[in-house]
Amino acid sequence: MVPEPPPRSRYRAFLYSHPKVMDVQVVGLPSTRWGEVVLAWIRLKPGETCMEQEIREFCQGKIACFKIPEYVLVVDAFPMTVSGKVQKFRIREQEIGEWGLEEFARIRTA
Repeated sequence: MVPEPPPRSRYRAFLYSHPKVMDVQVVGLPSTRWGEVVLAWIRLKPGETCMEQEIREFCQGKIACFKIPEYVLVVDAFPMTVSGKVQKFRIREQEIGEWGLEEFARIRTA
């Protein structure tokens, strides 16, 4: 029996199915309503353009509404380690600061 992938892996797999998406990283951001919401950083295929709304519309009716990314950002690159691994903690830290969520990030949950 193959174990079910963690939720963020499923989000990534789904977002990869968008025809304009080359690469995607998904992290959780703190939310007072849900505890945590989905943030997607997306790298587009060369020559493509895409707006946040297009990604959200692509998700509508295909995944549960609470799984649709609350925040979608198109980026040129992801923060990487010297060995080439994506530094998701840096994405999360940067976006918490960008969206002014520092206070909510300090709240401890279960």
